Amino acid sequence: MAFLARFISLCNYLQDPCLVAKFQKLCGVKATFPATSESELSRDDAGAKDVDTTGNQSRDSCRNGSAAAVLLRSREAEADADLARAKPLRKNSLTGDVGKEFIVGNRVLFYLFTFGTELGNEMFFIVFFPFVFWNVDALVSRRLIIVWAWNLFIGQSTKDLVRWSRPASPPVVKVEVFYNSEYSMPSTHAMTGTAIPFSLFLLSYGRWEYSFSFGLSVALGWSLLVCVSRVYMGMHSVLEVITGFLYSLLILAVLQPMLDAIDGFYAAHPWAPPAILLSHVGMGLLAFSLDSWSTSRGDTAQALGTGVGVALGTHVNHRLALLSDPPLSALPLVVPAAGVSVVARSLARFVLGVVVLLVARMAMKAVTIPALCRVFGMPAGDVRSARQHMRVELPYRYIVYSVVGFCCVCVVPYVFTVVNLA
Repeated sequence: MAFLARFISLCNYLQDPCLVAKFQKLCGVKATFPATSESELSRDDAGAKDVDTTGNQSRDSCRNGSAAAVLLRSREAEADADLARAKPLRKNSLTGDVGKEFIVGNRVLFYLFTFGTELGNEMFFIVFFPFVFWNVDALVSRRLIIVWAWNLFIGQSTKDLVRWSRPASPPVVKVEVFYNSEYSMPSTHAMTGTAIPFSLFLLSYGRWEYSFSFGLSVALGWSLLVCVSRVYMGMHSVLEVITGFLYSLLILAVLQPMLDAIDGFYAAHPWAPPAILLSHVGMGLLAFSLDSWSTSRGDTAQALGTGVGVALGTHVNHRLALLSDPPLSALPLVVPAAGVSVVARSLARFVLGVVVLLVARMAMKAVTIPALCRVFGMPAGDVRSARQHMRVELPYRYIVYSVVGFCCVCVVPYVFTVVNLA
């Protein structure tokens, strides 16, 4: 019982938003919260108490002297008027809120952690996976996409079951607000930012020639940068980030040994196409049924849709012998020297491939959303409102990004062959 009590106490400490605020202040991030009236402070404290009843946050350590703390921050903001001021780069995905201005005391850390949080964003992976597929190793890219889709599905589903809110502000400074209205436990950025680099290391070590220490250092550095950046951004408590990190390692321990069998099934089994469609659509329906629409749930459907397209493209490549992996006798692969010719061809493949994917995405988006609105009797003019309904958003994400995934692994490599860039 004593151990359990200490463990609960530690979890409460790590979940405290004041710990996030202290870390932000240490990194040079300061708020510009105005001096607040007693009625507003009382309302903030009442909101914090409501959070406490759900087992989410504890602000006991912050409430004493809250008025003095707010006034002190206001005076500090005036004293730091010569420092860089900034606002969140993207507005809130659900409310449209652009966020509040804050002071950046250390620009190096600000840019470092902004880069770090992008390493866990879906847009980064949408660029990263095709680059690896077209220029580095198609097998590794395919299997990373499987890991990515499963991590997002499990992480987002867990969020919707736990339903913890983001760290309270104040005391936390919201450097990012894009996902601020959504649930936060566990951190899916920490999950994907851990699963992808460690899975990349496990898949490529021994397949490519590089040292173990180098691969492990890159994976660990990538993961830590993403995890710490989420605390810096004010999006997660320390407990949520640690949970996401450990949760991802647990999923990876189960999934990684199965990747060879899963990838082989997708490629060669005659029943793979219906199994791919049923499994991924079923996961999407489950994830979307747990709570109302949100951007992160849309991102989960996007990842699952991409997984469908990549898996089906893998099956077509194998059946038609369009693209094959290097034979085992060719392993380990040697990293080529980064000459002008190699870099130029890689960039040409990447640019041409991205153009093909963008054209496919725009075409499918232009066709899919109006068609779904007509089918379900919704006004096609208000796309944002229509996409907040599962019956529109789920098929939209699946159809568009399954086509994008299929084009990435099947159509684009064929285009490379035609233009002599294979």
